Order: sequence, then structure tokens, then C-alpha cells
Amino acid sequence: MKTLIDLGTWNRKEHFSFFSKFEEPFFGITVEVDCTRAYVNTKKMGKSFFLYYLYRALKAANQIENFRYRILDDKVFLFDEVHASPTIPRPDNTFGFGYIDYQTEEELFYKNALEEVQRVQGSTTLYPTVSGRSVILFSALPWLSFTSISHASNFSAKDSSPRISFGKVNEKNGVKTMPVAIHVHHGLSDGYHIGLFVEKFQALLNE
Repeated sequence: MKTLIDLGTWNRKEHFSFFSKFEEPFFGITVEVDCTRAYVNTKKMGKSFFLYYLYRALKAANQIENFRYRILDDKVFLFDEVHASPTIPRPDNTFGFGYIDYQTEEELFYKNALEEVQRVQGSTTLYPTVSGRSVILFSALPWLSFTSISHASNFSAKDSSPRISFGKVNEKNGVKTMPVAIHVHHGLSDGYHIGLFVEKFQALLNE
């Protein structure tokens, strides 16, 4: 479900109008998060660390209204929920795009995510069986500890889905950290909203 935003009364009307004219309206910020407790928890439970932090990133994003805005036919809509479209690696070192519905129940999300991982790894197609604008595009680069990242862009496509990328886990003095890059459409979100996401994501990792 989604709600059409009245641009005439929207407090981001001028921001949206200004940045939507840019060839590249996205901006990105890279931060480090403390994943010490999250990493230990997954090892104790015998679960996938990737799916553990993916769920928490998606849950954090769903708590922020600006991360649920999308542009469709030059109109802005607020989606009730947004879902995950992660890149999933295959044994032959290619990848496929997956699709996982957001669930308030973590175990159900985890079950569905495992099934989607198996499906993508057993296929040769690039695209997921379900697609749409109400997603966040996730990717993981566990081989690299990056300080910034850029994305391939199709400037002719009016995309507005946030992109969140995770890097290699590093450890220093018993503390595990992980780089996270967040890219958002500046007509829909600002640095403040990325700050909210990082705060909520970190709190969920600390559970």
C-alpha cells in the first residue's frame, strides 16, 4: 500500500523540485558500525551474519518515513513498507538480484530469505521473480573494507530506491566494525535521515 504525497503542502516540495532536476540526484555517506555483539549472536545461533544484519538494516529503514518515499511518474508516494532486493553471490562468482519481503517477525523473514538465497544460487538469471519500486537495494562486499563506494547508474531511469552496501568485518582490540555505505535520493532524504538510519541500525545490532 502507498499514499500519494501532496506536493503543494509537502515541506520537501522545493528540495524535491531542485534535486530532481539533477542528472545524479543521489548522494552517499559511508560510516562504520560496531557489529561485535551481532557477530557473536549469529555464531551462537548458527545463523547467517549477512541475513542477521540485513534484517536489522531493513527494519531500521522501515522506521524512517523518508526511506519509504518513492518517485513514480514524477509523483512522490509514501509506501507503508519497503522490502529488500539484495545481491546474492553464486558459486561461480556471479550474482543475482533477490527479493525478500519485510516481515515484523524475524524468524519468518529469515526463513523466506534462506529460500530466496537458495533460489538465486540455483539459477542463472539476473533478475528476481518479484520486482518493484518499494525496495531498498542491498549489496555486500565482504572482501573489502571500503571508505567510500559508487554505484552504476542509469541516468535515464528515474530511480529513487536507496542503496545500502556492507563491507568487510574488521576487528581491533576485540571490537568488530563494518563499513556501511548509504546512498539516497536527495530530493527525498538528507544527511539527517541517514543519521537516523545509522542510529537505529546500530541500536538493532546492539540488541
